[in-house]
Amino acid sequence: MSLPDLAPARRVRRRTLLVAPLALATLPVVAGAEAEALLRSGGVVIGIRHSLAPGTFDPPGFRLDDCRTQRNLNDEGRAQARRLGQWFRERGLVPESVRTSPWCRCVDTAELAFGNARPWTALGSPVGSSESVQADKLAELRRALAEAARRPGRFEAWVTHMFVLRDLAGVSVSVGEGLVLASREGRISVLARLAVA
Repeated sequence: MSLPDLAPARRVRRRTLLVAPLALATLPVVAGAEAEALLRSGGVVIGIRHSLAPGTFDPPGFRLDDCRTQRNLNDEGRAQARRLGQWFRERGLVPESVRTSPWCRCVDTAELAFGNARPWTALGSPVGSSESVQADKLAELRRALAEAARRPGRFEAWVTHMFVLRDLAGVSVSVGEGLVLASREGRISVLARLAVA
């Protein structure tokens, strides 16, 4: 992808961050009782950045219907996704639904961690998208998060990209890291981070 194609996506991120409620960048990283309690109580979404896929961006001319043309998980990334899934299974935490960006690295992360995944274009990478397309996707994610907040005792898992989580929640995440997200009074809150070693 050429640099001019990336410029509109950068503008969207900057504008979104200015209007989105910003969460604290120093939220605790948890992989224990706190994250478990939040997920078990429900009404939240765990937004997960895909596992390790070395490199940055996808090669020019990549296609969503052909994983060979994309940046994909490596062995470490696949192991990371399996460890994440193990953390959930050991605690008996089963997402009500697992949604994923249609990019192969996200689908693979979701399937390795949770055994299934439903691609959702709203979770797709914003790189190269127009401002209006990206605004529509973020609005759709906010609506879905508000719906999830009305379902106590249940949670959803969304596997996506760093840019999507940053635009939605106002914080950046590492590969394989999750954010426990809630919608309260129309504002998105980051309740905790989840990093499984």
